[in-house]
Amino acid sequence: MKFETRSVHVGVDKDPSYNSATTPIYPSSTFRWDDLQTNRGYDYTRSGNPTRRALEENLAALEGGIDCRATSTGMSAIAATMHLFQPGTHIIAGNDIYGGTYRLFDKLFRDMGFDFSFVDMKQPELVKAAITPQTKCIWIETPSNPLLNIVDMAAISSIARAAGLITISDNTFLSPYLQRPFEHGVDIVIHSTTKYLNGHSDVVGGAVITNKKEHAEKIGMIVNALGLACSPFDAWLVLRGVKTLGPRMEAHQKGAMAVAKFLKGHRQVEKVYYPGLTEHPQHELAKKQQYGFGAMVSFELAGGRPQVEKMIPQLKLFQLAESLGGVESLIDYPDTMTHVSMPLEARRAGGITDKTIRLSIGIEHPDDLIADLARGLEA
Repeated sequence: MKFETRSVHVGVDKDPSYNSATTPIYPSSTFRWDDLQTNRGYDYTRSGNPTRRALEENLAALEGGIDCRATSTGMSAIAATMHLFQPGTHIIAGNDIYGGTYRLFDKLFRDMGFDFSFVDMKQPELVKAAITPQTKCIWIETPSNPLLNIVDMAAISSIARAAGLITISDNTFLSPYLQRPFEHGVDIVIHSTTKYLNGHSDVVGGAVITNKKEHAEKIGMIVNALGLACSPFDAWLVLRGVKTLGPRMEAHQKGAMAVAKFLKGHRQVEKVYYPGLTEHPQHELAKKQQYGFGAMVSFELAGGRPQVEKMIPQLKLFQLAESLGGVESLIDYPDTMTHVSMPLEARRAGGITDKTIRLSIGIEHPDDLIADLARGLEA
């Protein structure tokens, strides 16, 4: 089946009693056993639930993996993967990743005895040079958050395989509709299902998708043992959202390209970050490993924070809020919002400045979004 068909049909047929056309919600915390040895496949919802399993089957099919574990948040998905490793492990990650991921690595797991190197992952040679005898994992975020730098997944995966390392890729920004990291040699894929997979800003969740049996079994044990699984109702909401993933992503992309072109020509904008623009330094790489350019657009506003403070109140459609991937458009100021948990020097080293603004383009008409931004920029 084609992608859009799998989005609609995988994980649906869970109701043999009444043949429901949609996946039912099973809110039960526990399930009856037939006898001391036998149950119907589920015993306790922390360990497994039919609604959540339906979502896991769907996401595994969309990414091309063999298994998936749906978690309570995107951060719990990341935390689950970190439990694949032991204290003393060295992990390499990008220097411009999501601020929450940076905080988890640099604060919590570093205090637990892990070591991290944050490098410019646009340059595979820097990744290779950062490998030590203690390195076990390379963490990939592409496109990066918020500067939309592209990581060459095939090159990084090749380096990792040669050194016996695991590669983990955060595919939240593009979703499996626009990018499938397993096709480029990545070992494990994670998502914040809060974003494009759900698509309606009404749930938080995460997912860890694997394509090797050993990783699938270990992640399953970790998610169960740590109690990281998402609730049945949240799983149902994400599964409902996934059904329209393809059409939504097409609408998101159309608006993002229009907004990026508008910003590129505005006198108040110093730089636009969008891989769909031919002048983006990694435009060709994005074309090679992605099926589209996504709906995230970032830019540098001349004048920095004082001008940002003048612009934001004039906006009527773009909501000043964290998160991304919903049907409504959002505007984010990384320096005080999504990336404030990164130390100032780390933000600057990663290229995030007081001029940086991140946009999540919704599915509104592009003309209306451009008019809204134009009003703000004129202020």
